[in-house]
Amino acid sequence: MKFSNIILGKDVEIDPSSNFNNVDIGDNTRIAKRCSIFGSPEFILEIGKECYVGMNTTIDGYLEKVTIGANVSIAQNVHIMSASGPNASKAFQRIFPIERIPVIIGNHCWIGASSVIMPGVELGKFCIVGVNSFVTKSFPDYSIIGGSPAKLIRTLTDEEISKLHE
Repeated sequence: MKFSNIILGKDVEIDPSSNFNNVDIGDNTRIAKRCSIFGSPEFILEIGKECYVGMNTTIDGYLEKVTIGANVSIAQNVHIMSASGPNASKAFQRIFPIERIPVIIGNHCWIGASSVIMPGVELGKFCIVGVNSFVTKSFPDYSIIGGSPAKLIRTLTDEEISKLHE
């Protein structure tokens, strides 16, 4: 593997079984076992400070930008992708072109195990994504979402929001 464009903040921990390239990873971020995290020379994948990425997670920012804020918790087996389509079939691409749309995960989000975040999704700050969710659209700050496809379950209450900002 050819390594390039790797910027690691202070005290970043990446398990040796994980692969990464074309990334900018903030201070005190931890990446667990068997993760694959990559951007491209054109689209450097950004992960903020104080984040956790659970084992077997893939974050694919090769064809378009992926930005993950600070203090984000990503559970195991999560897939975040900024491009999707039938890349092995030029014939199918005439009907279903490859989508290449940036993905933005806001600060303090919590993404549950085995969730999939599709191209073009933007999650505001303090969003919670339930386990096994298939996220195909964006949600604003303080949303709790889940399902396949993911839907708004509820927003955090004013009392919960005030506790977040104490």
